[in-house]
Amino acid sequence: MIARPHEHGFRVMDGFTRIVRLGEGVSVTGRLSDAAMERTMDALRMCRNKLREHQPARMRLIATEACRIAENGPAFLDRVKQELGIDLEIVDRRTEAELAVTGCADLIENTAQGALMFDIGGGSSELAWLDFRGGRPKSQGRMSASIRSWQSLPVGVVSIAEKFGGIDVTPEVFEAMVSHVSEHLRQFRGREKLRQMIANHPVHLIGTSGTVTTLAGLHLGLERYERQKVDGLWMKRAEVDETMKVLLAMPFARRVAHPCIGRDRADLVLPGCAIFEAIRREWPAERVRVADRGLREGILISLMDADRVRNRASRYPSRRTANG
Repeated sequence: MIARPHEHGFRVMDGFTRIVRLGEGVSVTGRLSDAAMERTMDALRMCRNKLREHQPARMRLIATEACRIAENGPAFLDRVKQELGIDLEIVDRRTEAELAVTGCADLIENTAQGALMFDIGGGSSELAWLDFRGGRPKSQGRMSASIRSWQSLPVGVVSIAEKFGGIDVTPEVFEAMVSHVSEHLRQFRGREKLRQMIANHPVHLIGTSGTVTTLAGLHLGLERYERQKVDGLWMKRAEVDETMKVLLAMPFARRVAHPCIGRDRADLVLPGCAIFEAIRREWPAERVRVADRGLREGILISLMDADRVRNRASRYPSRRTANG
């Protein structure tokens, strides 16, 4: 995603998204496969061309779970740098969670005293509990300072699909997926206190992932995916229940043909729903807010926020600097 600063955030100039499944098979072999690396290289060539076209003044290019855990992850990034001139940074799980929070922060209403954000990825899923009862950061770029607890689950849509299958998912298989994820959620620090806070205070549940946006598209009955209708949408608990029920009953061929799912996501959407369902059962909330945004937006906001700080510092230098 390439953007320029705007009065109320940023304006997107260009963007590119492709599902490459870089982590396909990593949970079994511990290595990135040749096929997955080639798919990723093809997508990165498109990114390189856009970078050459726009010549951004500042950029941050990151790699996440697949490259974190794969034995040949660093070697693959060396190849990317040598062949494409793209220098990718492997970020740790905490940084990934913070960037997701930053990217979604302006979906949190002023009346909220807290939020639970979750980002369902391919190889991992990040959760962050934000608590504003002691005060709320004024800058969206500093919203991660309110994180009270966070967790990176070693489960994502690709790893769940590889473990349980994603094509023919029976209700029994779906429940097994949910139980598997729930075991990991029990390790979340402060999970009981978070449950109490959700029960007694206005707390937002915010989901950012293809899983949640797909559910929103299905709920709205969209004939084609429309980001402006999905991003920021509130879904009630009963609406999520009903949409998941419809999706679970949908044969694989219909998932492939559905305009809000498609072939790339058809075998991943139910594993993603299982992760979402485990989160909903652990921390029941009356509604969830859908975010079609996340890491990329978080990176842009962080870069622009840092630029504003630097610009203020250059405009108002410290007395020591001014006096030499």
